[in-house]
This record gives sequence, C-alpha cells and structure tokens, in this order.
Amino acid sequence: MSHVTGHTDPAFASVRAVFDGFFRDGRETGAGVAVVHRGRLVVDLVGGSRADDRPWTRDTVVAVYSVSKPFAAACLLILVDRGRAGLDDPVHRHWPEFADDGTTVRHVLAHTAGRPAFPTPRPAEAWADWATLAADLAAAPPLWEPGSTAAEHALSYGHLIGELVRRIDGRPIGRFLTEEIATPWGLDLAFGAGGRTDVADLTFGDPRWPVTTVGDPGSLRHRGLTNPAGCRDLTVLNGPLWRETDVPAVNLHATATAVARFYQGMLAGGRLDGVRILSEATAAEMVAVQHDGPDLLLDRPVRWSLGFQIEDDGSFGMGGIGGSCGYALPRADLAIGFATRHLADFDRIEELDDAVMAAVQE
Repeated sequence: MSHVTGHTDPAFASVRAVFDGFFRDGRETGAGVAVVHRGRLVVDLVGGSRADDRPWTRDTVVAVYSVSKPFAAACLLILVDRGRAGLDDPVHRHWPEFADDGTTVRHVLAHTAGRPAFPTPRPAEAWADWATLAADLAAAPPLWEPGSTAAEHALSYGHLIGELVRRIDGRPIGRFLTEEIATPWGLDLAFGAGGRTDVADLTFGDPRWPVTTVGDPGSLRHRGLTNPAGCRDLTVLNGPLWRETDVPAVNLHATATAVARFYQGMLAGGRLDGVRILSEATAAEMVAVQHDGPDLLLDRPVRWSLGFQIEDDGSFGMGGIGGSCGYALPRADLAIGFATRHLADFDRIEELDDAVMAAVQE
C-alpha cells in the first residue's frame, strides 16, 4: 500500500493516481505534491514515510536542494524593492571586501557573476562557518567577465545573496526569510530545519546518484557541486550540520504546499492572502529574462531571470537535484510544488506535470 493521504479536487483525480503509482512501483518512498489552480489549492497530497516507519504527514518538511534558490533571491529583491539596494549596484558598494570588478547585484541574482564555485577546498564542517565561506567568495576573481555568460552558482549562490542581505539589512538570510516571507505568507519553510523533529531523511533512490549527479572530476559542474564537501553525504544531509545551518542555495526545508503557495504569490505579483511582500513591478522584474544562452555549469542553454529558470512554455521555477521542484505557469494560473526525500531523476515531476496539464485542459 502507498498510504497516500490528503485532498484532491475531483477534476485532478488523475494527479492522485499518478502520485499513488510512484509508491506502488517503488520510484518513491516519501514525498508531497501540491497544486494551486486559479488561486485554489486543488491538490494537497503526501505519501510514504519520512524515515523508516514514520509516516510522512502534511507537516513534514524535507530539504529540496536548488528549489531553495528563488527563495534566497526573493529575500534580496525585497530589499531592492524597499530601495535599500539597486539591481545595478556594484556588489562592492554593499560588501566592501568584495572585489571591485564590475560584479553587480543583478549579476549575482542571474547566475552571471562568474563565481559558480567556492574557490578554496573546504570540508563539510565549513558549512557552519559562514564568515569564512563569504570571505572566500569576496576574494575570488571571477572566472569570466561578470555579466558576459552564465553558469548556475550551484552552491555559492546562497552565500553571495545571503551576505548581501546581511550587509544591507543586518539580519542573516535565514532569519530574514522567516520574518519577511515565511511568516507573512504562512509558509512552512526555512533554511535549515531549526530544531524541528518532523523532518524527512533524504535517501538515495539510485545508489549511483551521488556520483552521476556531479559530473566528471575537474569539470565546472563537479567543482560547483562538490565544494565544500557533504552535499551528497547522507550523514551530513540528515544530521545537525545541515539542519541547523543556513545554506541558502540548497538547504531550504519545506513542504510541497509551502512551495506551491510561494509560486501562487509570485503569480499574483508578490501578493498572497492579501499580504504583499513585493511590489508588482519588482515581482515582474524577478521573472524577466536576464540571460538567454549557454549555461557553462549545466552545459545547456538556459533562460535565467533573477532567481528562476524560464522555460519555453513561459513557466518559471526551479528544480533541485534529486527531483524536488517548484514552478508556476502564468498562462494557466497554475503553481506546483513537489518535495521528495527519494533522490533520483525528474521523471516523477514530469509525469505529475503531464497529469496536471491534462486536468487543466479538460
């Protein structure tokens, strides 16, 4: 039995059938999926376990890897919206130790800052040393002229943005996210898990996943995803180091419902349940394409906005290695969140998306 529980509107019954099938065929062991259509939560399902025999409930959160990145970007854009910084400000203006080399706030947000990897090899324990990792980035020369091309800043993105937030506002980005986004919008999410016990343990759906996901040794992808160490080590990911530390590029802990509702708010121009956190103008700027071309880390063309990937169908969002995903499709007034502990490929969200789109078009 799959033990899938939760709510599904009748028109979206096929989404539940697909989700249930993942557990029946062994492709999923613990996950949640949520769909918001035209402002209504039409799918809100969970299934499987969060660890061993402990069931996954609607309150279970899980680390969602790069699904984190738009949430970090939104923190900095709130400060831009309030006039505390400008998108074309040099990073050096707000972070004086950072090289005065033309890198702007916009470059950082759009993955074009030329710093897609931490420059100094560090052990997993370095994740707890924010100051050292920020100093590493400040001292590192860009790998190319800032703004000239893109490479996903796979692990460095959150520290670049988070240090700007800290320098401009004074609060660490984890606290900023909680106070300025999660609490006002009623979203069950945070960087790290903050001592919670209802956290799902990550597990490898494919035993080869830790190796196949990071590319060949020496490649930019490998450099960008393996330093500091620990991001593919279950003893780190399921332990206090990862759950009690801000790693804003990759360690958002969230429910699928919280992710979907964030995208619901972005679809509405920065407003959710009557609470505005971004002006309509800034929300629109956040989803505007900034780079349309090669991504040197992902090794494929990508349209980057200020925190999101923009797809051919006009959707905007971000997936995380391992399969979690969050995105919105404006033409259908649709927002989707999928959060999984079962680290594998993106076939699950693709099948869920197919079922959702079929329901919307009927």
